[in-house]
Amino acid sequence: MAATLWLLGDQLSEHYPIFSESAQPEGLQILMIESAARLARLPYHRKKLVLLVGAMYHRAQSLREEKYVVDFRSGSDMPSALSAHLEAYHPDRLIMIKANSQRGRFFQKSLVGGLGIPVEILPNTHFLCQRVTPLPDVGPDEDVRQETFYRAMRRRFGLLVDEDGRPLGGQWNFDKQNRQPLPTDANLSAPVRFAPDETTNQVIERFRRDEQGFGWSDGFNLGVTPGEAERAAEDFFNNRLVHFGSYEDAMSRDHAVLYHSKLALYLNLGLLDPLELARRAEAAYLDGRVTINNAEGFIRQVIGWREYMFWQYERLMPELAQENALQAERPLPGFFWTGDTDMNCLKHVLQRVIQDGYAHHIERLMLLSNFCTLAGIRPGAVLNWFQSVFIDAYEWVMVPNVMGMGLYADGGRIGTKPYISSANYINKMGNYCGDCRYDKNQRTGEEACPFNFLYWGFLLRHEARLRENPRMARMLSNLKFLDDDERKRVQQDVEKFLSHDLQC
Repeated sequence: MAATLWLLGDQLSEHYPIFSESAQPEGLQILMIESAARLARLPYHRKKLVLLVGAMYHRAQSLREEKYVVDFRSGSDMPSALSAHLEAYHPDRLIMIKANSQRGRFFQKSLVGGLGIPVEILPNTHFLCQRVTPLPDVGPDEDVRQETFYRAMRRRFGLLVDEDGRPLGGQWNFDKQNRQPLPTDANLSAPVRFAPDETTNQVIERFRRDEQGFGWSDGFNLGVTPGEAERAAEDFFNNRLVHFGSYEDAMSRDHAVLYHSKLALYLNLGLLDPLELARRAEAAYLDGRVTINNAEGFIRQVIGWREYMFWQYERLMPELAQENALQAERPLPGFFWTGDTDMNCLKHVLQRVIQDGYAHHIERLMLLSNFCTLAGIRPGAVLNWFQSVFIDAYEWVMVPNVMGMGLYADGGRIGTKPYISSANYINKMGNYCGDCRYDKNQRTGEEACPFNFLYWGFLLRHEARLRENPRMARMLSNLKFLDDDERKRVQQDVEKFLSHDLQC
């Protein structure tokens, strides 16, 4: 008799405790399932499907090379594939690692007591906040800000702190140094690319013919093994961490990645370890290879933002996925699927998303989510789109990020204010506006950038509610510069754009 360990597609880490000799049951065999129903739940980007399925195939092969018995099943759905495995392999118990998604956890719990064999669900140690309790005695109804969580995580893991737990450099957050636009003479290094092997090429060809997917599988050049993920990490630490923080908010029509890491897609599959990455960034600062704002900015993304999203997902689901505090009900514009828009910033970013399933975090927040917030797009539609199109998208990260920080649909439980802006911020941090048909300086009129009148229309529409938020005081104070005629023109332009120009 042998125990079966069922690994899900985003549980590809080599470092789960069960793989250690001391914790491993005798005769451990591995089950992996490729479920057609799961892959068809949304119109996922074809490159994401290649990444996920290709990484699963390669993990199965590496486990076989380690002399495990591996049952890799392609089935119509998870339950039928699991039943077939149990019938064929007759394990004496089923072991699972806690799923990242709530839906997955409900399914795992439903198996307990229903299979005729013992079922054990292990903690998911791939997340740091599953290894430790970052904030003890915090109830589900207590609002906790990201900065509070981030500082607790820094202390828990001893990152960029002295012996007394005080932050190196004299402050916790160097975000004010990390808002620089990209210089015209920036020396940018494109991320390392990987040539697909025979197995990956077969997956690429398969999803090229998939009718439901989004984007293209052609041109796939991502890593699908821990070794390739490590090479991607080395490439980032050697070539881009040095300016990561300084330009992490910069945007460019000419460059997709800039100094970003593009490592989330590997982290979210388990091919890289978050703590190990954070410690490497810390070491780069301590060795004098990068300044503290660049190291701290990356560490904040990994153990602050990423872990905070997972922690909030755990606390606030399932209600969080249904939130709509601003009562936004407009359908998602069709150009989000095609990139066919005259708004130059959105066109460039959407075309890159269609091509590669990637946009860096400030483009997602201050272009895509900003537009959807200002235009009053229904949060559930935005969430489904984000989960569909991005190669690093999974429910646990997209629900809190989109519903909380992106759209303020949760009313401020995750983000402290709506992250909105007019064309002024977009022009300051990017270079889209120069050859755009719209005028970034006009508030209203036929040539005005839609971000301008949508921004002012949003403030007028939600002024009463937002007055309760002290962080909105400065934005709202500028409404005094709009006289009655200007307010009327703003509202007319918003209505015309949303009702006629914005075809869905």
